[in-house]
Amino acid sequence: MDTLSPDLDDYCGVVSVRRGDEVLGEWALGLADRTAGVANTPETRFGLASGTKTFTATTVLSLVGDGALALDTTAREILGDDLPLIAADVTIDHLLTHTSGIGDYLDEEIDGLAPLSVPVQQLDSTPAYLPLLDSFPTKFAAGERFSYCNGGYVVLAIIAERVAKTPFADLVARRVFAPAGMAASGFARSDLLPQGTATGYKDDGRTNVFELPVLGSGDGGAYSTVGDLHRFWRALLSGRVIAPALVDLQIEPVTADAGDGLAYGRGVWLDGEDLTMAGGDHGVTAVSRHDARTSTTVSGLANIMVPTFARTKALMAAVRAGDVGRSP
Repeated sequence: MDTLSPDLDDYCGVVSVRRGDEVLGEWALGLADRTAGVANTPETRFGLASGTKTFTATTVLSLVGDGALALDTTAREILGDDLPLIAADVTIDHLLTHTSGIGDYLDEEIDGLAPLSVPVQQLDSTPAYLPLLDSFPTKFAAGERFSYCNGGYVVLAIIAERVAKTPFADLVARRVFAPAGMAASGFARSDLLPQGTATGYKDDGRTNVFELPVLGSGDGGAYSTVGDLHRFWRALLSGRVIAPALVDLQIEPVTADAGDGLAYGRGVWLDGEDLTMAGGDHGVTAVSRHDARTSTTVSGLANIMVPTFARTKALMAAVRAGDVGRSP
């Protein structure tokens, strides 16, 4: 099918437009592995960085649906004596909605690309993040305002792992990836990427292996494909992952203006009509936006840091205008 191509100058990755069971357009550019000369393809897995938070929120809401947690469960009930600077009134819902006010190990209001305070190779499980999360004082009272918090989503992963008695990566696989049919998705070690996974590259050409945790947790580190992301949105909204009432909670705009004209629900950005997951880090860019009314997903996954949010927004607008999937 002829399509109008999006702006892909300097892009390295995959851009995809899918509606229902149809692929309206897909573009793969650049190399997944520069050393081996392996090209990116639509089946290539890419790191999602903070796009992982959407899956974390879905996993936590699934535990809410099972009665293992409630939105008003306090973090302290599960954490016990760990992370004592988290206020006693901080709840699961505060953490989900970035309104907890807890101090953040990677505060994006200061520097979202700051070096981590512990060696990345030590971060090889969710419990290993506890020393990284400790000793950050409260920024504001719980519920006072929105402030994007990476550490809050790692705390959610710790809580989920403890109540489910299951390693967090396995928990997401069982509760999100499996029911959504996301066979290519998972948490991979950055120093042992499986075949078919793109290596992330920094602007200087080096890989990102020394910049990111060796194994991700609740705030980042999942890998997926453009096809699996489309499967996720469709499965989520059809009630195959969590109950419809919980889906409604996940996508309702809790904060109407979280910055840049975006609203925020629980692990999902709301950009006008688009449900959106987004992430960026050293050698990683990921955006997936979904129009629930037409079951259309536009995803841009890259193994470099490259502007993608605006590109996917423009491409979704082109889809709505009928310019994708139509001969030029």
